[in-house]
Order: sequence, then structure tokens, then C-alpha cells
Amino acid sequence: MKSGLHFLVAAKRCEIDELQQLARTSALVNVTGRLVHGLQRERGLSNLVLGSQGSRFTEARAQQIAECQQIETELRACLDCMDTSATPTGNGARLYSRIAYVLHGLDALPGLRQRVESLSWTSRQATDAYARLVTGLLAVVFEAADSATDPEVSRLLVALFNFMQGKEFAGQERAVGSALFATGRAEAGEQQRLLHLIESQERCLQVFVEFASAEVETLWRQGQESATLAELERLRRILCTASHGTALDAGMSQTWFDCCSRRMDSMKAVEERVAGDLLQVCQEKVAAANADLAAYNALNAAPPSDTNGMSFFEDAAPTPGNPGLGMAAQGFGLHLERSILELVQEQAHRLQTMGDELDTVRASLNERKLIERAKGLLMAHRHLSEEEAHKTMRQMAMNQNRRLIEVAEAVLAMAEVLPERRP
Repeated sequence: MKSGLHFLVAAKRCEIDELQQLARTSALVNVTGRLVHGLQRERGLSNLVLGSQGSRFTEARAQQIAECQQIETELRACLDCMDTSATPTGNGARLYSRIAYVLHGLDALPGLRQRVESLSWTSRQATDAYARLVTGLLAVVFEAADSATDPEVSRLLVALFNFMQGKEFAGQERAVGSALFATGRAEAGEQQRLLHLIESQERCLQVFVEFASAEVETLWRQGQESATLAELERLRRILCTASHGTALDAGMSQTWFDCCSRRMDSMKAVEERVAGDLLQVCQEKVAAANADLAAYNALNAAPPSDTNGMSFFEDAAPTPGNPGLGMAAQGFGLHLERSILELVQEQAHRLQTMGDELDTVRASLNERKLIERAKGLLMAHRHLSEEEAHKTMRQMAMNQNRRLIEVAEAVLAMAEVLPERRP
């Protein structure tokens, strides 16, 4: 007959399997972040090429493409190592669907590059195309964060996702500004887009700071005091305050690109720190869980207790927040039965605490899902762009003195009474 310890060991093995899966997912997130960074730079250089009508930046772009191809090979190798035949847990279906979408985009990437090289696309088309692929890659990171079963790992993943999303908005800002300077003329629509991207960055980075560790937050804030940021603000003012149709100095396109690149390289250092912390935490938790498993197996080999299990009824009731959960020795000695009961109760309390912490962390992810769904609804029924939909919701929140998530919930609640979408 299987004992309670047998199932306690089984529970620990399940925990180890989940932690090992998180470690593999963290490695996938790491290489995904590197590819995103490379594609962001490739996008900026592509906009410089298009803005200059192919007269400049072609060599730098070719070098960047070669670097991205190498990282893409690493990502594909990482995906090949995933055991898709195993029974998926949690949101495995969504994660695999996101990966399938990304692979489709990567397969189409050579065609995108050829259109840029032949100058057959506008800067806006190229920016949107790269953004679609990067968004797909970030969706993989989002699903990884949503699947995390350990609160500490989940916090790191939520911080990392929001930072990467903020960095993506910074990358789009670099691309849009590069194209504006390179074409040599201010354009009101693109200026509004810049303002939206700047605001979107700040929103993501605020969430990042909320979930980041104190050390990472300090590292991030130190970078905000650099001369690069001051120069970026100066260049932003030039771009955003110029009247529509006003001439811009095309020679400043390189200055803008280099300034934005320095900022993004600095952001990449912070991203790598969080990704490194993530891998380290996963490794430490796997090691600790294996040590616990060894201790359980040692108990299994010990001689049986002779107390007939009465400590289950005789010991003090479990007390939340107390690591010992009321299990005082009371002069009986360290019986095997008592040790097992302590382990069971401690593990139950730890799992409950983890569940409560996970609920708190996942609230941020759920809010994002609702806001994105509400934006999509407005885009579909009012024929708005993503920027316009977000601006509409934000204005509603300001007018009604409500949080953005409350507005999103109200929009979704009205979904059934909205008129059918007209073609």
C-alpha cells in the first residue's frame, strides 16, 4: 500500500519537473530577447536605408542581417530541443501556437528583407512588418510569464516581459525617427506616432519597476541619469515640435540612430541582467527541490514509527505564517511519522503561499489581456489604429476619473450591443 510519504515524494518530483520546464523556458526567453534586440537594430537600419533611398547604411544593414541570422539559428535550435510530445501543462497550447506563428514569420523574413533592399516598401510598411514579427516573439515571452508556477520566477518574467515591451516601443521610436530625419521633412502623422510610442514606453517601464528587484531597479535608474538620455530628449523636441512639412536636417539621421542605439544597448544590459537572474533563480530552485527530494527519500528508508499515526490528531493545529505549523516536539522525539506530517503541512502551506503570490503577479498579466482585447474591439468596430484605440481609452479614463483597466472592462461589457462591423 502506498504511504503518504510516497505521494509527498511524487509531489516534489512534480515540482522539480515544473521548475526544470521553467528553466528551459527561461533559456528560450533569453535567446528570444537577443533576437528581438537584433531585429530592432535591423529595423532601424532598414529605415535609414529606405529614407536615404538606398544611398547610405546598406553595409551596416547587411552586417546586422548576418548577426540576426546567426541568432535565429540559435533560436530554432532551442525550439528543436522542446519536447512537444510530452503532455503540455498550463497554457501549453497557447505557447505552442505563439511559437508556430513566430516560425511562420521567420520563414517570411527573407522576403521582407528583399523588399527593403529593392526599396519597394515605404518606411512605415517596413516598420510595421518588423513590429509584427517582434510582437510575435514578445508574445512567446508573455505566454512563458503566464505559465510560470513559481511566484519568484513569475515576477521576474513579468518584469522582463514589460521591459522588453517597453524596449520594443523604444525600438519603434528609433525606426520612426530615423525615417523622419532621413527623409528630411516633418510629417504630422509620424510625429503623433512618436508621441504615442514615447508614452507607451513609459507605461511598460512603470510596470517593470513595480516587479523588478531593488538591485535591477537601481541599475535601471542609474542609466536614466546618463548624457545619452539628455541628448535623446533634445532630439525628440526637434522631431516632435517641428511644424508639418518643415525641413529637417537629414544629416541628423545618423545622430538620432546612434543616440537611440546607445540607449537601447543600455536597456539591453538591464534586460540581460534580469534574464540572468531568471536563469540563476531557476537553477537554484531546481537544486533546492532536488535536495528536498533526497531528504524525503532518506525518510523513506528510515524504520517505521510506532505511534500509530496519532500525532495527526494530537499535535497543535497548523498556524499560517509559522514555518513549523504548530508541530512542537512535546517530548516524543523525532519520530518518522512526525517528520512526514511536518513535511506535508509545510509543503501545503508553502504551496498555498505560492498560490496567493501568483494571483498577485498574474493580475498584471490579466489586466494587459483585458486592455488588449478592449483595444481590439475598438479597432474593429470604429476602424481605428492601435494608437487611436489606446488614445480613445485613455481619454475615456481621464474624463471619467477611472483606471484604464476599468475602462477596458466597460468596453468589453458593451461588446454584445456594439453594431456589427461594416466592411
